[in-house]
Amino acid sequence: MTPEWIAVDWGTSNLRAWAMGAQGVLASAGSDDGMGKLAPAQFEAALLRVIAPWLGSGVTPVIACGMVGARQGWVEAPYRAVPCAPAAPGDLMAVATADPRLQVMIAPGLRQDKPADVMRGEETQIAGALALLPNFDGVFCLPGTHSKWAHVSAGEVVSFQTFMTGELFALLSQQSVLRHGMGGEGDDDAAFQQGFADALERPEKVSARLFTLRAEGLLNGLSPASARSRLSGLLIGLELAAAKPYWLGQRIALIGAPALSARYTAALAAQGAASETLDATACTLAGLAAARGVLQKAKP
Repeated sequence: MTPEWIAVDWGTSNLRAWAMGAQGVLASAGSDDGMGKLAPAQFEAALLRVIAPWLGSGVTPVIACGMVGARQGWVEAPYRAVPCAPAAPGDLMAVATADPRLQVMIAPGLRQDKPADVMRGEETQIAGALALLPNFDGVFCLPGTHSKWAHVSAGEVVSFQTFMTGELFALLSQQSVLRHGMGGEGDDDAAFQQGFADALERPEKVSARLFTLRAEGLLNGLSPASARSRLSGLLIGLELAAAKPYWLGQRIALIGAPALSARYTAALAAQGAASETLDATACTLAGLAAARGVLQKAKP
């Protein structure tokens, strides 16, 4: 099997790759060789460990997105300033490789000067979402470690904002005093809705509500599942309160992991806002395919 091209999503923690043919995905593979573990000189070897079985004797295009193009990555792909299309002709960054079978190109991220913000990888998912939802006009929400809200109109990202919701959840649940009451697994939807409502109604009290989680565990036997779910509700409530200018009265599409997207869907529904959900991998592949089309058009 020799693919026509290879799609790569290379984040801080993981590398995912797909062998692509005329009909779509031929094979997939991955590793935990994320950007955060590699020096620039180690990226090519890490990529070959994953995709070498797919390579033939000729040159295979490899289109990559994500933190591989960060300043600490393989080669820095400079940000493009919004408003702009999430992908554009001639803006892929070529990477010199020792292996002559590789033609590696990296998709650049997006920048917003005021208020200052950046994204890497999400712009490819947005490009893919626009390919899957032609003529979409509204807001994309990409929940995750650093949640993104992006306003899109006429095929361009007009503005966006990042919220550190996922990272705050990880820090508070795993490294703060709250960690003592958040072990185990399971979810509590009622506790999530309570935390969400508390944050929307009185966001200035969230810091106090956080310690209440610890106190209720000690005094009233609050279960780890309930504490964890209420923490999630508090943080997502804060995010949606701040992001209200983005989602109020807009068409909303979520791009993310199913379980997390479901949380956001429920939170938005509680505010009377309907949303639709797109598969994150499907968006990534569609976006990288769009970037490959850009590459082909950019050739002389």
